[in-house]
Amino acid sequence: MMSDLESDLVERKESPGAKGIREAVCAFANDLPDHRRPCVLFVGAHDDGTPSGLPVTDQLLRQLAGIKTDGNIVPPPTLFVSKHLLHGTDVAVVVVHPSDSPPVRLRGRIWIRTGPSRAIATVQDERMLNEKRRHRDPHFDAQPVPTVSLDDLDLRRFEEDYLPRAVDRDVLAANDRTVEERLAATKMIVSVEDPTPTVVGLLVLGVRPQDHLPGAYVQFLRLDGIDLTDEIVDETRCDGPLTQTVRRLDEKLVAHNRTSVDIASSPRERRRSTYPMAALRQLVYNAIMHRAYERTNAPVRVLWFNDRIEIVNPGGPYGAPEFRVEPDWLFCTVRAAK
Repeated sequence: MMSDLESDLVERKESPGAKGIREAVCAFANDLPDHRRPCVLFVGAHDDGTPSGLPVTDQLLRQLAGIKTDGNIVPPPTLFVSKHLLHGTDVAVVVVHPSDSPPVRLRGRIWIRTGPSRAIATVQDERMLNEKRRHRDPHFDAQPVPTVSLDDLDLRRFEEDYLPRAVDRDVLAANDRTVEERLAATKMIVSVEDPTPTVVGLLVLGVRPQDHLPGAYVQFLRLDGIDLTDEIVDETRCDGPLTQTVRRLDEKLVAHNRTSVDIASSPRERRRSTYPMAALRQLVYNAIMHRAYERTNAPVRVLWFNDRIEIVNPGGPYGAPEFRVEPDWLFCTVRAAK
């Protein structure tokens, strides 16, 4: 590599005082061409690839290693410094790994590599680097759960319940994919090569999701009064996979939502519920859908008082994380019909 032409993977400098060393490290860390492999900076080599005879001392290696921690490059790059014997002469070698959180800036500027030259990133270049960061930083639902294996998923539920609802029957009939390929296509596992279940796979297909996500349930509480200190009439922990959680909660809502029937005041009977079930279902389903599982073990809570229903869930409104301010909790109160 030292003898070959300079490229977007290789650069040479005659001495540590040469101009552009930090710019080169910043550009290598950004990896705009997306090589996804380490880049190499040779210190002590001429442009033609021959050694410059620079003495490689302990002080020199410490000086080069200090590029990582001197605060000029943010976020700090991952690099390794070592001494190599090349063409019969010692040369200092700096190996720079691509950053998982681009864009990387040097004193506020984004440097990129374009073939053998360096340049400051354009608006389009910066947009591409931002997209790379978001691609490498999947949202929490798509992240793997290392403590879970395929044995912890109910594959029968996946084949008989989930797939027929998520995919057209004709497509399923013509599809000859393996179970692992279908799980990967629906984001239930990381990939065919890495069959580790994801958070969403555990929530939808897990045999016991709460063993790994303790807050993945709904606490239903019916109180005979208007305060939390009043007598508890009914308490249920709605847990299991999401479909079971929703079904158990729906049964509780229907059971406690009284419906009066008037057959005397008009020729046709009139039914009136304390709460409209369609609206109530929409509220609790949204609480489950938009709750946060990251950094919290608190459940969704449905507190049914005599005069109101309070729905509390950890999380915030749906949207791109970098463009929203997410509260710790969402709180909703539904008043009973007069």
